[in-house]
Amino acid sequence: QVRLVESGGGLVQAGGSLRLSCTASGMIYSINAMGWYRQAPGAQRELVADITGGNTNYADSVKGRFTISRDNAVITSLQMNSLKPEDTAVYYCKAIKTGGRAYWGQGTQVTVSS
Repeated sequence: QVRLVESGGGLVQAGGSLRLSCTASGMIYSINAMGWYRQAPGAQRELVADITGGNTNYADSVKGRFTISRDNAVITSLQMNSLKPEDTAVYYCKAIKTGGRAYWGQGTQVTVSS
């Protein structure tokens, strides 16, 4: 019903920046919130940031460094600055429709070298 495709991942040195994009297609009506999650090897998937209307939330570990934004009706971005090796993970895009139904992308790898 909703397809999410992440892009923009890659290899970057510590202190560098990277911008991830999530493109939504299909039945994109009634999307209430968008979010970015990440999962490092051997770790649980965790919330990085989400946006609902004009409200944004961030994990403590990324506050002040990452910014989530709705660039247009179908693209949600995550600007990542001052990257650290501990930011290395697969990053996933998530869409939540009114009523609670959720959709996930396949993920994009972000690797930060020291």
